[in-house]
Amino acid sequence: MSARLVATLLLAGLAASRATAVPPPPGPAAAAPASAWVEACTDWDEWDKAGPPYRIFGNTYYVGTCGIAAILIAGETGHILIDGGSRGGAPLVSTNIAKLGFRPSDVKILLHSHEHFDHVGGLAGLQRITGARLLASQAAAPVLRSGETASDDPQYGMHDPFAPARVDGLVTPGEPLTLGTLSLIPIATPGHTTGALSWTWTSCEGADCRAMVYADSLSPVSAENYRFSDHPEWITAYHAGLARLREVSCDILMTPHPSASGMRARLVGEPAMTCAAYADAIHARLDERLEQERAAR
Repeated sequence: MSARLVATLLLAGLAASRATAVPPPPGPAAAAPASAWVEACTDWDEWDKAGPPYRIFGNTYYVGTCGIAAILIAGETGHILIDGGSRGGAPLVSTNIAKLGFRPSDVKILLHSHEHFDHVGGLAGLQRITGARLLASQAAAPVLRSGETASDDPQYGMHDPFAPARVDGLVTPGEPLTLGTLSLIPIATPGHTTGALSWTWTSCEGADCRAMVYADSLSPVSAENYRFSDHPEWITAYHAGLARLREVSCDILMTPHPSASGMRARLVGEPAMTCAAYADAIHARLDERLEQERAAR
């Protein structure tokens, strides 16, 4: 996906969202300040530790745990949820959705970042709770259906299986995914896994609209016997995904592990991390890993 195409899609999504922004619901959602999450959770907190939900901006809400993100985008005809946490985190995500004043049954679409158990292990449970359709990247779909890490995953052999989910359809990177007035654009960002996706959309509060980005983890973590340098095609795709992410318009950055993008720092008023800074930091980590592998030969 070229930079020009990314820009075109983002502008189209921005125009649609400006015209159809969904205001936050009355009642409980208005009483869920971000400071509650700051007080309850720590940086790099436990994955299945319950944490309070809060409104990030406009119709975008944090409904994950203290250690693992799940993002709800609310719409007039139904909602979209990105990631479901682990198997143990799924009930906490559902509870957080309800705490905000939304009905879990109004979640119509489930999406994913990367296909590891700590982020998608709860999707099968959330399917049962919500009745939502699960849409996946082509490479992630077999993993979600089986609950087994892909054999080409750098972390293959490190994780226990998770509950298989029903995949109801595929998404195509660069093509907007719509639900009523909601429009999200998937970005292919392989590297951490083959089927990893990042997502971008626009949320508004009145005339104030922000480019929201949920960027995948992307860290070059692997099983002990895996060498990234043995897979040049993987490295090429990895670099290309980082380049795409760096080009995306990005006012508010979120990540599957909240601390990876400095969520606490942003919530307490410190300078927010940009997509470019995030992509550059991952690129540097990947280069360091490749250098270590070369030195170990």
